[in-house]
Amino acid sequence: MQPIPIRTTVIGSYPFPGWLEFAVKNLNEFGNADREEMIEDAVIAAIHDQLAAGLDVITDGEQTRLDFNLSFYGFIKGIRENTDELRKFGPPAHDQRGKNSIIDTLTAPQGLGAVKEYKRLKRLAPNGPTLKASIPGPYTLSGRLLPNEKYKDRFAITEALLPFIKKELEDLVAAGCEEITVDEPSMSCYAYKEDTKRFVDIFNRTVSSIGGKCRLSTHLCFGNFKGRPVGYRSLKPMLPDFLNLNVNEVHIEMANREFSEVELLATFAEKMDVAVGIIDVKNYYIETIADVEERIRKCLQYVPAEKLAVAPDCGLSQTARWASRQKLINMVKGAKKVRESL
Repeated sequence: MQPIPIRTTVIGSYPFPGWLEFAVKNLNEFGNADREEMIEDAVIAAIHDQLAAGLDVITDGEQTRLDFNLSFYGFIKGIRENTDELRKFGPPAHDQRGKNSIIDTLTAPQGLGAVKEYKRLKRLAPNGPTLKASIPGPYTLSGRLLPNEKYKDRFAITEALLPFIKKELEDLVAAGCEEITVDEPSMSCYAYKEDTKRFVDIFNRTVSSIGGKCRLSTHLCFGNFKGRPVGYRSLKPMLPDFLNLNVNEVHIEMANREFSEVELLATFAEKMDVAVGIIDVKNYYIETIADVEERIRKCLQYVPAEKLAVAPDCGLSQTARWASRQKLINMVKGAKKVRESL
């Protein structure tokens, strides 16, 4: 049971400051000490914006990651970046994202970097609200790796990555992390055409050793690269199997889908807490406080207040910082008004 009704939270990512975008494209111009200072400054900026908004749960904004999960490949041995298949012109979308060829046995001898991120966040926000770490699940992480003779399909790659994710989750808990999101948007994107029971089995094996040791959630959305979805955007294919995910909370994209299938939130709420995406990260319309109140009351028809959290639909990395900041401020203000009226 959540300690706070209508808890305000985020998925994980937050926009890079403009200077960090520039620095990422010119890293060879900086020394190691320069890079560490930039990362710390960027995390401080992300923390500042979240604290100023008044969120109940914050993250480090994933400021050390290139793009949600792409930075994790830098920790995995046995792969090589492959840009041959990319479409390089036209509207930016998912088919322009880089892939990696597998050239040797996959290993991650130094972990995946999430523990270092969490320790930095804990050091920079020691007396803040609840601190959350987020990490992609193995099926989602497998999506940018190309099969080969040894790893013949995406599921074989997923099975190879699963122990790395599992170990990282165990290390996060050992480091004192009390709240973790395992992001599996690829599962929700492809639930309409893949075996959902197999998805659930993969997820539950990934988190099996940390059950009961932290507040565990998963994020299910339909993609958000350059503000574009990628999957079939319906919750129905996920049911009933996704109800068997071993999590305390499930996060579900709603705002961008105009609250389509909102009644299905009740089905999820029977088994777990529900964090509803009530802020559209793909839209530069800034939701008003009144909008937020109306959306929360709509959700309360299907999810009890003590089981409800509210958040943006997805990570905010693809949304301008000025818009992200104001969206979070209004989300928190709206949530507090509804909470006080209960």
